[in-house]
Order: sequence, then C-alpha cells, then structure tokens
Amino acid sequence: MRQTLVFIIVACMWWNACRPETAGSADVLVTVDKYSLTRNEVEQIIPKGTPPADSLLLAESFVRKWVKDILTYEVAERNINSKDGEINRLVEEYRRSLLRHRYQKYLIESNLSSKIREQDKLDYYEANQEKFLLDKNLIKGLFLKVPVNAPGLDKIRRQYRSRDPDALEAIEKFSMQQAVIYDYFYDRWIDFDEIFAKIPVQISHTGRYLQSHNTIETNDSLYCYLLNIDEYLLAGNVAPYDYADQQIQELMINKQKVTFLKNFEEELYTDAVRKGKVIFNNKKTND
Repeated sequence: MRQTLVFIIVACMWWNACRPETAGSADVLVTVDKYSLTRNEVEQIIPKGTPPADSLLLAESFVRKWVKDILTYEVAERNINSKDGEINRLVEEYRRSLLRHRYQKYLIESNLSSKIREQDKLDYYEANQEKFLLDKNLIKGLFLKVPVNAPGLDKIRRQYRSRDPDALEAIEKFSMQQAVIYDYFYDRWIDFDEIFAKIPVQISHTGRYLQSHNTIETNDSLYCYLLNIDEYLLAGNVAPYDYADQQIQELMINKQKVTFLKNFEEELYTDAVRKGKVIFNNKKTND
C-alpha cells in the first residue's frame, strides 16, 4: 500500500510537470509533520534527458529516502537531548567552517588569476625539479591497431618505423580507412603503460625492454599491433617541462592561494587587534 502511494505521488508529479505552472502553487508532493518536499526539489535531482521510466524510478527512490531521513531525524531528536552542547558546538563549527570556505573561495576568484606567466613556470620548474620525478615510463612514437586482413598492411609494416614525411602521410591515409586505432604522438610524451595495455604482449620489466627495443610488432587472430618508439624516458628521471606543465600550473596556483589567504588573515588579525576588537585577558591570578 505504501509503495503504491509513493508511486501515485511521483506519477502525479510528472503529470503536473506537463501542465502550466499556476501562480502561488504550493507544489508540495509529500509532508511529514512540519517538513515538506516539493516537486521542484525532486526534479532538480533528475539529470536532463533521463528517459521517463528512469526518471520515475529516480524520483520514487528519492521521495522514499527523504521520508525515511525525516522520520529517522525525528526519532533521533526525541531520543537525544536537543540542547546537547556537543551537537550544538559541532553544528556551529561546521557553519563557521562553511562560511569561511565560501568567502575564501570568493576572495580567490575575485583577486587571483588562473593564468601563470610562462617564464615564471619555467623558473619554478628549474628550481624545484625534485618535485617532478617520474613515477612512470614515458614514450614518444606511433601506434597502430589494424585488422590482419586489411589491404596494404604489408606496406605499412615496412613504413611504420619511418619518420619520413611521405611515409607518415601514407600511414595516416591508410589509418583513416583501415586502422582501428591510429595514435600519433611523436610530438608529445605519454605513459608507456597506457599504450602497452592495448597490445597483447607480456613484458616482465618494461624499463629494460625500452632500453633494448624501439618497436613492438605482434598480432592475434584479429588484429596486427604496430608500435614505433622514437624516444623514451624512464621512471625516476625528471619529467620533461612540457609533460610537467599542467602540474606546475596547479602547484603555483595553489601556492598563490595559500599565500594570499595567509596574508589576508594576518592583515585581518592585525587590524582587529589595533582597533581593540580583540581583547587578551592576561591578568595573573593570586594563589
């Protein structure tokens, strides 16, 4: 009976959603004592484009959970002293923390730029290279996954190791028509494991393998896998600047945020003390 009631409530919600809004409409779906849940509140948790049947299930689940949460809260309120000092203290601490966080976010967005000068990033990189040691092996190169029966594959097998512009152009044209995967990354570093996971080969030590091999060529019953490694950089080395660029940007922005907030709080403190808003009670008591 209860499930049917919830279903009817939610179904009515979606039927009403198709009707024009009327001025002053309460839109209340369900009420538990002094607490009410509106159609608008439920609609906000349904992602746009969700099919009607799925929307109905999400809405019904949300309504049921809301009712259970309210009922549980009321039971807790009756059985735990509402004047409990610990609960009030925690609530007030959370409120202050939330307000501080939101205001700090507002200050940062209003006063700091999200862009860092290129020269500043380069200087930071040069001065802090110990922060950019690689925990993975990087490579530059070319990777192809091609059906074993693709016409012209034999020619590509001879060309995929070449950096000659004509060969690269031929590979690109071939790949547009035949390749399942065509990844050209001669111009950027990527994680070797990211590529290797796509190749049906077992390697016990990837670092040693990279030091002695610059290609991987294998196939299974369906596909041929071709990897040409033009450059490699082993884990433990300093990451190249172009690979570390995003990390540098984030580190420098975070450093700016910390410095800005520290200065803001220090100025706020100094000004409050100077104006007598902060009073230190340092009177000594007699034994």
